Amino acid sequence: VLVIDDGSTDGSLQLARDTAARLSRPGMRMAVLPMARNGGKSRALNAGLAATHEPLVVTVDGDSYLRTDALRLLVERFLSDPPGTVAVAGCVLVRNSRENLLTRGQEWDYFHGIAAVKRMQSMYHGTLVAQGAFSLYTRQSLKQVGGWPECVGEDIVLSWALLETGARIGYCEEACLFTKVPTTVRQFSRQRQRWSRGLMEAFARHWTLLFNPRMSTLFIWWNLLFLPLDLVYTLAFLPGLMLALFGYYWIAGLMTLAVLPLAAVWNGIIFRVQARMFKSRELRVRRNIGGFLFYTVGYTMLLQPVCVMGYAAELLRLRKTWGTK
Repeated sequence: VLVIDDGSTDGSLQLARDTAARLSRPGMRMAVLPMARNGGKSRALNAGLAATHEPLVVTVDGDSYLRTDALRLLVERFLSDPPGTVAVAGCVLVRNSRENLLTRGQEWDYFHGIAAVKRMQSMYHGTLVAQGAFSLYTRQSLKQVGGWPECVGEDIVLSWALLETGARIGYCEEACLFTKVPTTVRQFSRQRQRWSRGLMEAFARHWTLLFNPRMSTLFIWWNLLFLPLDLVYTLAFLPGLMLALFGYYWIAGLMTLAVLPLAAVWNGIIFRVQARMFKSRELRVRRNIGGFLFYTVGYTMLLQPVCVMGYAAELLRLRKTWGTK
């Protein structure tokens, strides 16, 4: 286990060294790699890659917590997946969902939204992203594409570089990791802007994937729709709702409500499938009614404008930072 300290200044380095010394034992060695100064996540990951030699590499974010069987399940999925698989994404869920309404909403986003999308992509052998928070890669494939690229969306750009070689990315929904999500609107906004910029970076560097004759191409085209959909939602639909509140049904009207029953049925199916996976892992879906109401009513009204801000920042070539603290 290699812990990479990216030039921290708050005592994290010594804490990591003390913990590594205490937990190391025969069969599991823990080491700490200190970076001389903060250089960003990509540079830190590449330093870790250069300092290790094992054929399989698993990345885990420092603010995340693995279930005890997560590593075994992730490797099992890699070994049983079809030939050509060079990476497997784990299932990332929310750990600190009880802090406030925002974290409660994000719990549903990770459990009900992100995981459902990854499951659907995996069913069609079209997983697009091995997220940096918890994923397995083969060392050979990482070396082939030059490691993690210098950008804010290093995980999606790396994943698309792997796909461009003709390789496959898998997904293991049973390998669960629980991460700490942003607790303030400011942190959340910066994180999701970074994700939006990462998507644009991936398209800019690997746009030829749009024309590859394989199943994952369908989902890449789907991702291409995010930009216009986010723009229409932010600049047309939200203003339409505001006008409707004052009796002007120019954009959104009573017929808009007709989509709600269909959405309810579809979300019910997603929830049932996710809950079944939780039960198989001896996990329980906690009561989070307030978070669910926020997720269904107000979450998108916050998320979509933030994504548009990220697209604009990338188009304007504004300075890139990790920016969640």
